[in-house]
Amino acid sequence: MADFAQLPPGLIPDVKPFQICVDEAKLQHFRTLLELSPIGPTTFENTHAGRRYGVTREWLATAKQAWLHDFDWRRSEARLNSFPSFRAPVRDDETGYTTEVHFLGLFSARADAVPIVFLHGWPGSICEFLDIMDLLRAKYTPQTLPYHVVVPSLPGYGFSSGPPVDADYGVMQAAKAIHGLMLGLGFGKSGYLVQGGDLGSFVARAMALIYPECRGMHVNQMGFPPPGVDIGTRDAAEERAFQRATEAIDTGLAFAMQQGTRAATMGLALSASPLALLAWIGEKFLEFSDQDPPLDKILEGVMLYWLTDTYPRCLYHNREMGDPKEEPKIARYSVLAGKASLHLPYVAKPCGFSHFPHEVVPVPRSWAEKSVNLVTFSEHQLGGHFAALERPNELLADVEEYVEKVWKP
Repeated sequence: MADFAQLPPGLIPDVKPFQICVDEAKLQHFRTLLELSPIGPTTFENTHAGRRYGVTREWLATAKQAWLHDFDWRRSEARLNSFPSFRAPVRDDETGYTTEVHFLGLFSARADAVPIVFLHGWPGSICEFLDIMDLLRAKYTPQTLPYHVVVPSLPGYGFSSGPPVDADYGVMQAAKAIHGLMLGLGFGKSGYLVQGGDLGSFVARAMALIYPECRGMHVNQMGFPPPGVDIGTRDAAEERAFQRATEAIDTGLAFAMQQGTRAATMGLALSASPLALLAWIGEKFLEFSDQDPPLDKILEGVMLYWLTDTYPRCLYHNREMGDPKEEPKIARYSVLAGKASLHLPYVAKPCGFSHFPHEVVPVPRSWAEKSVNLVTFSEHQLGGHFAALERPNELLADVEEYVEKVWKP
């Protein structure tokens, strides 16, 4: 396999290689807790109602046994470590707070390589992008790779530090940290592009709106048009999207309000049991995907959350829901046909959008064009919210098409 380990020139001096190696005692403690965690009693909701009320008891029991007897974290660890891995301190000069950002990277030897940062969401992680990175490694060598690929854990996620425990924090601060990382990697002069889904799409939009060095964004989750844009008259595609969005808001997004208004309780409760964490996060992978992801991929993502104490640290992106008197800084909740919905500021820089049919709150092309300067659009027949995990070939092809269209040296 070609060696992609070399970093680009012009780095901040404190970027250090990082080897993922969870202490064996922590793994044994996890196993003990999992073995002792009981499966709740049989009820109508978890047995005879399908997944209408969440995960089934049968799924959770099967997943527990697989986690105990089949899943091997060391195998996941080895795969993560097969990619160049680093940590870099990123200081916020305004607050004085420094985030240690962990990231995976594939860096090119080409002088004209395009820097792209790929951003995961919640309850995702860098694990979502491993298949895309494998595709790139198989397709290119360090001499032919057209991109510098940076895959960070957002602040508060995985092996990145933060957020601060003594100050408020949100999407804007996370965007500032990732932007600081890209500047520190030497991409301030050339600029860079950003790709994201879920929370990553919010961070991407903030970066595209605020920082001149961010020259455009590609997303697989799009916000609704800005306030004041009339979407009351809808064609067939818009009506289908509207109905799915309405259903999602009515029946599937209470978790976000819970995490926004009771983050302390949720963080403490789900830090007490790996099985509870699996039920909470596993439900989202099942509900938000077109087809059920492989169980080992769900377990891998949840395991990373557990071993790095991610869940209680990463709920800052929901904080603005907890104070209705506070004016959100990037996302504004308003009322659309009696339903809470999400509006985001218009992005004038060139944007690409991959539309996957099982997205939680789908946005058709006509609405996306009112939300961003849309230069590439792909309509897919399969796939859902976790596009990088579910459909890596399609998403990578879309990103490559977008880069070819928008990047001018």
